[in-house]
Amino acid sequence: MDNKSPETGAFFPRDRAWQPPAYTPPYKTSVLRSPQKALLSLNNTLSEITGPVFGHDLIGELDNDLIHNFAKAGESAIGERIIVHGRVLDERGKGVSGALVEVWQANAGGRYRHKNESYLAPLDPNFGGCGRVITDDDGAYRFRTIKPGPYPWPNGVNDWRPSHIHFSIFGHGFAQRLITQMYFEGDPLIWKCPIVGTIPEKSAIEQLIAPLDLANTIPMDARAYKFDIVLRGRRSTLFENRMEGN
Repeated sequence: MDNKSPETGAFFPRDRAWQPPAYTPPYKTSVLRSPQKALLSLNNTLSEITGPVFGHDLIGELDNDLIHNFAKAGESAIGERIIVHGRVLDERGKGVSGALVEVWQANAGGRYRHKNESYLAPLDPNFGGCGRVITDDDGAYRFRTIKPGPYPWPNGVNDWRPSHIHFSIFGHGFAQRLITQMYFEGDPLIWKCPIVGTIPEKSAIEQLIAPLDLANTIPMDARAYKFDIVLRGRRSTLFENRMEGN
């Protein structure tokens, strides 16, 4: 049992220079979605620095196995079998335990299981495309899936999204939530994608690309990719007996 008291300090402000600007015309939907007025900077509220607590009793036996969690008995999803693993960290390099990591993705043909999907690639009857896992005491997570395929999208005449997996992470407070995407090492479409092109720093893009991790593959079964996720860090609180800080 961990006897440490939970941290209660406010979270670090977002680094706006590191994030892509809201208004990026090559990514056409950003034109309507971007704010029309200057952003306001406010201190964290109590509801932002606190948040939901997730327990492992909320996770089903196959929630972290997208190969089987939608499949019929004795069957499995079609595609290249992979393992995605890593750690959820804060900006101080500290593992975020008990974080809820949710993922969703297209199937091996690049098609989502959604009623409004218009891409003509076939659906896989044994693949639902979503899963979830809770990080351990060190912030580690792990799930199995199939490698998603690329797909066209109507941003430009011939724009294609690279293979990617969507992530939603709930940390220790609502201000620590993150929605992001993971790409795969060696995919040439990454550098041609208008969404990726909105990110100003090449090093920031590289942090979204998961390298192949042969040390964690399962021989004759699945390759592995390593993807660490960094959430906002939390400021220390002032202790009465340490006025100089901590």
